[in-house]
Amino acid sequence: MTKRADVWAKEALQGAARIRLLTLEQCLRAGGGYLTQACSSADLLATLYGHLMQLAPSTGPTLPDRFEGPPGPGSQSANGGRYHGGRVADRDRFILSPSHYAMALYAALITSGRLAEETLAEFNTDGSSVEMIGGEHSPGCELTTGSFGQALSQAAGVALARRRRGETGLTWVLLSDGEMEEGQTWEAAQFMAFYGLTEVRIVVDVNGQQVDGRTADVMNVEPLHERFAAFGLDVRRVDGHDPRAIAAAFEDVADRPVVVIADTDPTRGFPLLQRRWPKLHYVRFGDDDERAAFQEEAARMRKELSVR
Repeated sequence: MTKRADVWAKEALQGAARIRLLTLEQCLRAGGGYLTQACSSADLLATLYGHLMQLAPSTGPTLPDRFEGPPGPGSQSANGGRYHGGRVADRDRFILSPSHYAMALYAALITSGRLAEETLAEFNTDGSSVEMIGGEHSPGCELTTGSFGQALSQAAGVALARRRRGETGLTWVLLSDGEMEEGQTWEAAQFMAFYGLTEVRIVVDVNGQQVDGRTADVMNVEPLHERFAAFGLDVRRVDGHDPRAIAAAFEDVADRPVVVIADTDPTRGFPLLQRRWPKLHYVRFGDDDERAAFQEEAARMRKELSVR
């Protein structure tokens, strides 16, 4: 039975808060990390996992296996896509394009019950598959997508192959706005439009920042709406922190692939981060006073979430 919008949307917001909390706590333990990517994408991931994607049950262990080495004779680490149920014809698949969002992805898997929270003890440790930059062996990562621009092409190929096999599941892909600087992204958009790949669902996390500062200053990618439309896609633009708006944007898909441009805030949930703008790509906690302030914030959030 489908949940009422007010119920699942509230759950999505709570899930997003937990994704941010888990990421903050891990960054505090490690002295830094990709925190702002979780801040911006948490509501997107919570809405995808909690409402939009029709994934098969996870077939991966809640505490992931160790990394067995790169693919080759006698060495084959288990694929991270098994945490989405693997390749099931009538179920959806999910491809994370910006693989440095891996911590946010692990947090989403934990929040959706596909991974144990204890997994984070293995994060970015030697021999672990729970890597800082996700690879195809990392939980939730079906493909290695560390080179920006490649994931959308991969998703398009997956979707076309699934269509030709008669599969009915959708292929979802999360992009970041910095990837719009890559030419391969636009080649993939053109390909999807030409083949009418309505089986692909794209959401772009437009948080306006990248490693060297504001995206608008490094290499402006706007107007994204007009650019995607020019390549033949059906474009919708939403508040990326509004679960209902995110979900509604994927309704009424007709004969063109849909891309949802989600405007987000890389400091969402943690106003203390605003003092760092625009140097937000990788947050380091070197200042004792700042670390103490964020530890206090994490304690407050965990207490609030535990009583809901």
